[in-house]
Parts: sequence; C-alpha cells; structure tokens
Amino acid sequence: MEFRMKLGVVGAGATGLTAAFDAVKAGHEVTVLEASAELGGLAASIEVGGTPLERFYHHSFKTDRAMIELITELGLADKLRFHSPTTGVYLGGELHPFGTPLEMLSFPGFSMADRLRFGASSAALKAVRDGTRFGSVRALDWMRRWAGPKVTGTIWEPLLAGKFGERAEDVSMAWLWARIHYRTFGLGYVHGGFEQVYRALLDAVTARGGRVEFGRPVTSIRQPDRVEVRTGDGSEHEFDQLIVTVPQPVFAKAAGLESDDVLWRNQYLGATCFVLECDRSVIPYYWLNINDTDFPFLAVVEHTNMVDPAEYGGRHVVYVGNYVPRDDWRFTTDPAELLERYVPWLRKLNPDFDESWIQDWHFSKAGFAQPVVTPGYRALIPPHETAMPGVALATMAQIYPQDRGQSYAIQMAHDVVRRLGLDRPS
Repeated sequence: MEFRMKLGVVGAGATGLTAAFDAVKAGHEVTVLEASAELGGLAASIEVGGTPLERFYHHSFKTDRAMIELITELGLADKLRFHSPTTGVYLGGELHPFGTPLEMLSFPGFSMADRLRFGASSAALKAVRDGTRFGSVRALDWMRRWAGPKVTGTIWEPLLAGKFGERAEDVSMAWLWARIHYRTFGLGYVHGGFEQVYRALLDAVTARGGRVEFGRPVTSIRQPDRVEVRTGDGSEHEFDQLIVTVPQPVFAKAAGLESDDVLWRNQYLGATCFVLECDRSVIPYYWLNINDTDFPFLAVVEHTNMVDPAEYGGRHVVYVGNYVPRDDWRFTTDPAELLERYVPWLRKLNPDFDESWIQDWHFSKAGFAQPVVTPGYRALIPPHETAMPGVALATMAQIYPQDRGQSYAIQMAHDVVRRLGLDRPS
C-alpha cells in the first residue's frame, strides 16, 4: 500500500479546492488553509435576491473542458446551461453590436479590405493550435501587420489600452491569441452561482475526512524536516507536502525566500468591480466593451441579459469592472465616492440612466488579479517545484498563455497533484 500523505493546501479557490479534492479521493489526509472567510478565491460570491452571485463576473466557454468535467463529476451538470448572449462595443459615443461574425465584420468605418483582413486574421488565430509560438511577439505589432491599422486602431488598441493601460504596447500576442482562440459564442453559467461548484468541492473534501479552515492566513512556511506552516492566529501545522495557491510574492514572503517583489508586483494588475442591483435594464447587451479610453472603466456586463432577473428577485444585475495598478485612484478611492464618479460615465452609455435606478450595490477588489503577459513573461514563470522540498507552487501566474480562468486553475490543480504523485491511492 502506498504511503498516506499528509497534505496541506494554502487557498480555497479553484486550484486549492480541486487539488484537495483530487488528493482526498486518493485517500490522503488533507487540510486547506484559507485566509479569508469566503470560499472560491476570485470566484467568491455575494447574494442578490437570495441567490449567490460572483463578486467578479464569471462565465464558461464550451472549450473549458476541465471545468465542465468537474461540474459533471460533482453532479451539477443540470445547473450548467449555455446561452448565446449579446455583445456590444461603445465607440464614438455610440453602442454597436459586436456579438456575431457578421456584426464584427460589418463594424462601422471598415472598408471591404479592412473586413477581409479582420476576418482572415481572426480565422488564422482560431486555426493556430499552439499560441506559444507568438510568445515573443507584441500583440499590437502582430495585429497592425495582419489585421491592419484601421481594425487594430478601432478594436484592438482600445481594448488592450483599457485593460493594460500604459503596458498595452508590451502585451504578448500569445496572450491575445489565447483570448481569441478559446473564446466561443456560447457562454455557460451555473445557474444559482458558481459557488455551488466550490461548495460541492468543500463538501466532497470534508465528506472524505479532509478539513477546510477559514480565517487562517499563512504567515510562515518552514521546511526543517517536514513542512511547518504557521497561520495568523498562531496555530501551527505540519505536512508531508504543501501546495501553495497564493500569488508568488505572498508565498515568498511567508517562506522567507528571495523574490524580486517589485518585478512581480509590476507584472500584476489589480481588479475592481461594482455589482449594481438595478430596478431596470441599463444596457441592451450582456457584455459591453468600452473602446473609448477616456472612460474610467473597461467593461459593463449586464448579467441579467443572459440570466433571467427573476433568479435575483427581479433585480437587474450590472457589473462595472476594471483592471488597474494598485496605486491607481480607481483602486484606492472610497467605493461610494468611486461610484459617484462612475455615474456620469454610465449615463453616456444610457442617457436615461439615473442613480436612483441603483437599489443596492457591492464593491470588490483584488490586488493580484491580472498578470501582464509581456514577450518576456514566460521566462518569469516560476516552476511548480520550489526551493523548499515538499512545497509546490500552483498560482495564476503559472497559467500560460491563458493567464487565468476557473477552468485553467482546475486543470493546473490536476496537473500539480499528478506531478506530486498524490493522485495515486494511499
């Protein structure tokens, strides 16, 4: 019989809970330590109308095989439904439909040559199976050459500038390839919230004898013999192996390892997101890209243009999201003041919009939410094996070139558990 490992997992997000699930299924003893009081990491939820809803907008593509397979294994397949929601672009003071190939190709201001280059370049990126070949190429350079200056200046430059700010010109084509290649027009959502997936994982782990402890921020990781972990409340744990799913700088600080903290912090953007509970619809689309770089936010997502408002007590759920540096005013401003500053911009999207439409609102932010995937990024990715024997790192920064997403986090968990040999029965 194989040795029964005592495994520790830092973080109760998609990666951590999936790793714990895989390990307990193989008969290992597992303890998950989560700093916050919430389940799901960046997919943590609030409640709207009595229904769990993600703090940051989430959906799945039909290409998200790891997520779909896990949902099925957990008995939630009937909750996952695919929709064909609408997409739009705000540009030049107007809303434009942008959800189908025909709408994309007929975008205002494009000549026939622009449309042909737009279509051909997009089709080529769909056809390329391994986008890592684009790793050393800058996205906007590639797009200017193949999609053309008009299409790039109208569509791609504003999108990358809105997301990455002054770093837009440095973003790797491998990153943009992944966003285009894996995107599907059908979007999946677990009705009742993705929290059901993480709750089912927690229940499956605990049912097999595992533990998930909340309010346990890890402050120290040492490896004199076995792996010793201390948490903020002073409790101590010993493990045979440890899987760490927090960002690399956070891990390095706890482990007392050298880390180019400035470099890594510069490689991440923070995320801010409002959830507005409105008494009526705000935009005519599910997803609206803001291609006007004067706007203080990147996208507006009206979740209830995909999922019926009745699931949220009749409230129209509108996300207003952004990726910004952590010293940016949109990250540091008091949320109530920030919302006031956003209202005039929301009115540009819908001249009838009034602040009184907002019946309630919620604000969330995360410091390490979006890696800036530059041409040199791949060389920065740390291996899963760390300098500490028995300690493995499994973070969003190691997902390449996709960089983030629930399905990729789940697949990474499977891979790391397999590499550690924890998928084999004890």
